[in-house]
Amino acid sequence: METQSFGTVTDMTKVVCPGSFDPVTNGHIDIIERASNLFDEVTVAVLVNESKRGLFTIEERMDMLSEVTARFDNVSVDSFKGLLVDFCTDRGIAAIVKGLRAVSDFDYELQMAQMNGSLTAGVSSVPVDTLFIPTSPEYCFLASSLVKEVAKHGGDVSKLVPPLVLDRLKERLSQ
Repeated sequence: METQSFGTVTDMTKVVCPGSFDPVTNGHIDIIERASNLFDEVTVAVLVNESKRGLFTIEERMDMLSEVTARFDNVSVDSFKGLLVDFCTDRGIAAIVKGLRAVSDFDYELQMAQMNGSLTAGVSSVPVDTLFIPTSPEYCFLASSLVKEVAKHGGDVSKLVPPLVLDRLKERLSQ
């Protein structure tokens, strides 16, 4: 009897963790670290959204991400404009890794995953799949927008972001 071979996780050695990372939080780092333990190469891709002005520039976000992910030998940082699937196909990246905080995240992220899959169908010999990693319980409420809001009002976000990011956040908000 002939057996058919299906792809394995090890076939997908290159993945991307996309986001705005304005600023990067401990929840982001948790997902990036877990992806780095599962895959050979992880690219953290910062979305360039020209219609939205962030607290930090793209370059500042990339610098912070590079510093806080430096301990992971297989993680690199890049940025992208336009469609994430184009970024992936241009770099031979077969999968997108997304963290899920709640059921409401799943609804939106599933739609995005299905759209991304349909955009690569017929265009690339390898479709870009999306893999979901549930957020660790201690970070399930965490969002960059909440961190910025709490920090703007003088709240303590020291347990929510890496120390380097905390310093830069305090500096930026004091200006």
